[in-house]
Amino acid sequence: MNTQENPSKDDYDVVVIGGGSAGLSAATALARSRRSVLVVDAGEPRNAPAAAAHNVIGHEGIAPTELLALGRKEATGYGAEILSARAESARRSDTGFEIGLSGGTTVQARRLILATGLVDELPDLPGVRELWGKSVLHCPYCHGWEVRDRRIGVISSGPMSVHQTLLFRQLSDDVTFFTHSAPALEAEARDQLEARDVRIVDGTVAELRADGEEVRAVVLEDGTEVEVDAVVVAPRFVARADLYEQLGGTVTDHPVGTLIETDPTGKTALPGVWAAGNSADLSAVVVVAAGAGVMTGAAVNADLIAEETAAAVEERAARQDARV
Repeated sequence: MNTQENPSKDDYDVVVIGGGSAGLSAATALARSRRSVLVVDAGEPRNAPAAAAHNVIGHEGIAPTELLALGRKEATGYGAEILSARAESARRSDTGFEIGLSGGTTVQARRLILATGLVDELPDLPGVRELWGKSVLHCPYCHGWEVRDRRIGVISSGPMSVHQTLLFRQLSDDVTFFTHSAPALEAEARDQLEARDVRIVDGTVAELRADGEEVRAVVLEDGTEVEVDAVVVAPRFVARADLYEQLGGTVTDHPVGTLIETDPTGKTALPGVWAAGNSADLSAVVVVAAGAGVMTGAAVNADLIAEETAAAVEERAARQDARV
């Protein structure tokens, strides 16, 4: 897996927290610029339940674990280190940051990249968590093709549920919208669904009935069962921001969750701290997160170069003054 149990030294130019597509891409970009980089990876990728990653150019349909293995090989090939551990604490130090790791180890970093991803807070319905990433889905671009022309049920569970329904309607003529516990549909939304021949079922959903990893029906509280082949929900997306908050940062609320706000390069409001991937962009799919990681890695390298150049100019001026 190209991971190690202990860091090779105490201090690095950059520590990247998170070994997903964003973190590994940032590490590779930095390592190719001859930066010392440590990736701290807790080994909990968000897409672990999924069988395949899609829209990954050149690797369409690749297993997420295989994609990450390739990414680790690339990063370590340029000298980045990948540590199998959990980052539990972060504080500022004289040289940048001190990161506390599981097991009691600490490492120093001049710059910090948070590629920590997000947590999908799922609707509290029996069957949803068990089938998540298999036959319970949320993204039409990640898994929609695989359920094309099948019976798809959308359980209203967030402000984007109607939009989700219309996206999945592009993939199947048999789509059912369950109002569940959401507020009553506005007239415009109901008109849109009905115009696209989406069946609307009122009433609170009690559970999902399944056969192994395959959902078979949505069961309402009154006992009504509506047979389906796939269920779509809208999780609440919550950025993993514990370290950011420990350093004094504040997460930003979003209609579908919370995130670490950044500029286009991934720079946060905290000096020396960048964020990339789902921690900063709740909608980023694999390739978008990877692209963000590259951009953030490049921005951090440029920031370090600016600091080093300023220090070199100051040192040169001091030497010249000493000769006078």
